[in-house]
Amino acid sequence: MEEVFNGVDPLVHQSRISVPYSWWAGDTASRFFVALRDEKKILGTRCAACNRTFVPPRKTCPTCFGEDIEWVDVAATGTLESFTVARRQLAALPKKAPVAFGLIRLDGADTSILHYLDEVAPEEIRIGMRFEACFAAAPQGNILDITHFKPI
Repeated sequence: MEEVFNGVDPLVHQSRISVPYSWWAGDTASRFFVALRDEKKILGTRCAACNRTFVPPRKTCPTCFGEDIEWVDVAATGTLESFTVARRQLAALPKKAPVAFGLIRLDGADTSILHYLDEVAPEEIRIGMRFEACFAAAPQGNILDITHFKPI
């Protein structure tokens, strides 16, 4: 490090950037978030051409680019396909480290959703475990209306 900084200790300033903004989620994401908020229901979109179901929903099929899409309910339960554990506390993490994130393929979906895993110790998490969505008591109309997924 001395070579890089010519013998001068680097000055590190700890800060937190706050950039407030608003954006329109669009038709597809809005319908998904409203169903989470108002009905505690997880929706996906199914492509009529290739019969694949996407969660989170897609406006057009990313596989065949089809636009004949129908809305379908998917289960709030699914199988863990992959995961990682953030062991270092970062300002961007609203939860206390260690924090586990998982890719869960919900029953009825062909894709996975990335979300928090909780109510399980990180060292006990295994690919193939079954998880279920836990919904917020006071939903806001965003992805955190699913607070986390817990093992079942």
